[in-house]
Amino acid sequence: MDEQDILKRIHALVDEEHALRENSEHTDETRARMGKLEADLDQCWDLLRQRRAKRQYDEDPDEAQTRPEQQVDSYLQ
Repeated sequence: MDEQDILKRIHALVDEEHALRENSEHTDETRARMGKLEADLDQCWDLLRQRRAKRQYDEDPDEAQTRPEQQVDSYLQ
């Protein structure tokens, strides 16, 4: 997955998150989906940052890998 693919995925996740938040009906299912979207977004942003850092330091950005949700979730914002 290259950076353009990651950015497209991020935009799609953000669009879905906005659509869910605009919906006045926040069911348990909706809240669970929003939680999953937030976790997926965190992973995508982390992967994008990894790729950019590798490129900056003349490493292969294709070596960047998606980190586990639990690891990415524990990062400070």
